[in-house]
Amino acid sequence: MKPDSHYIIADNQDITRRGMIALLEELQGGALIEEAAGSRQLMGLLRQHPRSVVVVDYSLFDFHSVSQLLNMKSGAAGSAWLLFTDEPEELFLRRLLLADPDISVVTKQDSLEAIREALLAVSEGTLYRCEYAESVLKEGVPPKKVANPLTPSEKNILREIALGKTTKEIAIEKHLSFHTVNAHRRNIYRKLGVNSLSEATRYALQAGLADLMEYYI
Repeated sequence: MKPDSHYIIADNQDITRRGMIALLEELQGGALIEEAAGSRQLMGLLRQHPRSVVVVDYSLFDFHSVSQLLNMKSGAAGSAWLLFTDEPEELFLRRLLLADPDISVVTKQDSLEAIREALLAVSEGTLYRCEYAESVLKEGVPPKKVANPLTPSEKNILREIALGKTTKEIAIEKHLSFHTVNAHRRNIYRKLGVNSLSEATRYALQAGLADLMEYYI
């Protein structure tokens, strides 16, 4: 279904917003273009115009989680969403597109022509995925690792970390102190030889401790 000629730009980078507005005015003269300064304003605009085209940079907007983005999108029947961002981390993008395959993707590293094509596609209600997004979806999760140096408690904590939960959230749910969970997190990173959340998440997926789709349950 083709969305309305109403565009919402959800990106907190000034130069990106200005450039996107100029491009939309060139491609869709006369269309209503609005800017959302935060998730609350975006929700308000979607309530008024539930069939908008939303151009969003998740990393530069104030979403609390990917689930919030997905819930907002599902609540705006007929809206079309274009993820327009710097080249996102592979696991994040794969999770997002598996959870909602109707999200279009183009990166800020793509050519101007590709960005034009993406905007025209979503305006017509057509899905658009840049080459990077297509390549990410074609790649599977690497084979499981056999060796696992973690204790059962650490595996449990790692699983929660991989599902996107914060130290505070894990502590509350597991009835543990913040410091205990933080100590587990440090031990996990040390034992696995990783230095970031994305590396820890990749290990959890490889070891079968978490499932890609489970992130959104």
